Amino acid sequence: MAVQKVVTYGHKALREKCANISDFTKVDSLINDLLDTMYEFDGIGLAANQIGINKRIFVVDITHTKECDTPLVFMNGQIEKGDGSCIDSEGCLSLPEIRINVERYETITYSYVDENFEKRTKEFSGLLATVIQHENDHLDGKLITDYATPADLLKYDKALKLMKSNNVR
Repeated sequence: MAVQKVVTYGHKALREKCANISDFTKVDSLINDLLDTMYEFDGIGLAANQIGINKRIFVVDITHTKECDTPLVFMNGQIEKGDGSCIDSEGCLSLPEIRINVERYETITYSYVDENFEKRTKEFSGLLATVIQHENDHLDGKLITDYATPADLLKYDKALKLMKSNNVR
């Protein structure tokens, strides 16, 4: 269990489509690293490629809300179906201090392998659905800046250029 460095905007790991996990024998330490790192940087979700690991896994902890009472692990996941629409301002540990309005499904059906290595297909809504979609985007090499308007990109131009030159925090 260790806090890892979070890669930031411009790092190539953030743009690669992550590979499914086929060997689950060493995944427990990765889950712990993801949780430790997410907590260290005050996040509510973190994908493996945000710490430079090309694996299709992310963690979520929204226990501060009434939606969820335990941290969650999602491996080899994919969105099966989405319904409704909502727009909210999103931040990202790989894009510190940047907020982008992103349109997401209000409710999703998501297939994944959980922390007990059991295959699941469940429906999620609310903040949990938003965080799952955000983290799933990471695994597909997509960032919130891909949803940004030209005005957003102009507003954050200097910050994005600085991140691109550093790539790690």
